[in-house]
Amino acid sequence: MLPHQQKSLGRDRTTPWEKPQRCCWGIHISGCVRWPGCHSRAPYPCFSSWHFSLHRTPTCLFESRSQSRYWSWRPDHLSQTSLLHLSSYSMSSEGGEPSSKRRKHQGMIERHWEYVYTQRKEDAEPLQDKGDPGCEDGESRFDFSVMSYNILAQDLLEDNAHLYRHCRRPVLHWAFRFPNIFQEIKHLDADVLCLQEVQEDHYGAEIRPSLESLGYHCEYKMRTGRKPDGCAICFKHSKFSLLAVSPVEFYRRDVPLLDRDNVGLVLLLRPRVPSAASRAICVANTHLLYNPRRGDIKLTQLAMLLAEIASVARQTDGSCCPIVMCGDFNSVPGSPLYTFIRDGKLNYAGLAIGKVSGQEQSARGQRILSIPIWPPSLGISQNCVYELQQVPRAEKTDTDPTQTELDKAEVLGMPEKSPSSLRHHFSLSSAYSHYVPGTGVPEVTTCHSRSALTVDYIFYSADKDEAAGRPGSEVALVGGLKLLARLSLLTEQDLWTVNGLPNENNSSDHLPLLAKFRLEL
Repeated sequence: MLPHQQKSLGRDRTTPWEKPQRCCWGIHISGCVRWPGCHSRAPYPCFSSWHFSLHRTPTCLFESRSQSRYWSWRPDHLSQTSLLHLSSYSMSSEGGEPSSKRRKHQGMIERHWEYVYTQRKEDAEPLQDKGDPGCEDGESRFDFSVMSYNILAQDLLEDNAHLYRHCRRPVLHWAFRFPNIFQEIKHLDADVLCLQEVQEDHYGAEIRPSLESLGYHCEYKMRTGRKPDGCAICFKHSKFSLLAVSPVEFYRRDVPLLDRDNVGLVLLLRPRVPSAASRAICVANTHLLYNPRRGDIKLTQLAMLLAEIASVARQTDGSCCPIVMCGDFNSVPGSPLYTFIRDGKLNYAGLAIGKVSGQEQSARGQRILSIPIWPPSLGISQNCVYELQQVPRAEKTDTDPTQTELDKAEVLGMPEKSPSSLRHHFSLSSAYSHYVPGTGVPEVTTCHSRSALTVDYIFYSADKDEAAGRPGSEVALVGGLKLLARLSLLTEQDLWTVNGLPNENNSSDHLPLLAKFRLEL
């Protein structure tokens, strides 16, 4: 599991990778994992580097979590004197680790850039020996990159410790995980970050200050109820200005179906380019309900997000600006929910509620979806737009756009052709193919003790060439996006070679997705 020697897992060369940070000393480690025999709320004490051993389980101090909830890590603390590289140590396996998934191989995940769009046909093959393609802006084009990353909230990790039995205990502590996550985000250097499972206390104390130090502006929406985490969208000041912010709460007290606390977040951004007439880009982020047996809730949450996107992205001529929709959709490629996003239509008559997301193939949850899925009182049509005009819930700007630009009068969709037919009018494509090129082996975005699946996506408004002939392409967009490149994903077998996720180099149970786009101005 330890990187004594870097092991190649990717299909080609990787981009250069700085040495990940390992452990922080002289601090209180918050968020102790609830392992048998340890107090569930007890943090570890402060250690110095000369007496810490990874073979030794530190004694827990019986004090409340609130007393040591925050610790003093900051990006400027990343120095050789305050860090220990685990490559010089060994970690003993924990009891209860699944024998079928225990691996002796050690190393670092290697990922390379897959080029998708090039100007010349002879360059259309992936440029396997080249590094980061970079983003180049000009008078007629605007290039930018987007990352979607579920960073695994510490409280959720602790509440679901059975999913991480394959992991060594030290790699699960937040004090170990956050330096790795921050270094990964810093290295990949995306222009827009869509983060899920962002724990509220960690966001305020560490995540937001760290990202702001890199030049990001951050917006955050916490889950409703008593949930500890939420979604964040962060973008570089140097690339975008903020036009509007619209948080989306999927919980509705007056709709019994919508009794879950998931949320979404929609931003309207304007590229910073010399041209005064540059078009806006709508960026959305969400984390849909996990429960594989509640496809009715998943589809309704998705419809609510699409309705908000339609409202925010609407232009004065009735068309929509380009859209990037990211998140953990808790649905697999080819599932009805995924197909609905990609094709823009879904006839759900006779569809079993447990088959919507494709996460499980068991006999559970085989109740048939009701028609319609959600009640008319929700105010969203079967075309996934708001049926009635409503006042915007929340907007913040760092510019002074005209009222016309911020006009969010709701779009009235065309009459539904069938009461069991859902539609949306965005021509959306996935930035990933979901299979290793040339092999047909599935890629995965998450991997833990129970499963390895693709559930994370970056969907985007395809340009006219890509969208031609596809469902929904008849709806006019004010210019689509060209997908230039994407950071490769891996297979389940690749990930278990480094003991799955999280591990000592990758500190979430999800991989970050990263894609580069071009907007023609």
